[in-house]
Amino acid sequence: MTADRDAVDDVLVALADPMRRRILAVLAGQGAGTATTLAAELPVSRQAVVKHLAVLDRAGLVAGHRSGREVRYVLAPQRLDATAQWMAGLAAEWDLRLRAIKRLAESAINPDTETDG
Repeated sequence: MTADRDAVDDVLVALADPMRRRILAVLAGQGAGTATTLAAELPVSRQAVVKHLAVLDRAGLVAGHRSGREVRYVLAPQRLDATAQWMAGLAAEWDLRLRAIKRLAESAINPDTETDG
């Protein structure tokens, strides 16, 4: 497995949890937040938010910066962009396969019709 593939796997694992997706949504709306401010917006404890932020940080989806006693988190979109590009490539491969299947099916229905190749 390559480093890029590992990064995509980490992002997908992090995004699999609905609470982590909500944390990302709150950060996107606020621009930045601490575990305390995020917990005030969500139906979970500060400790739970801290654990979710650790997973998001390991996946490269947020970045934490210490400010005094607090750590302020912001979105880090690079890994999301890389994952979106991977997904777009996968979708393009499937589009090619589906077009090939369609051509085969149409040629089976109309054997006298030439296909575009």
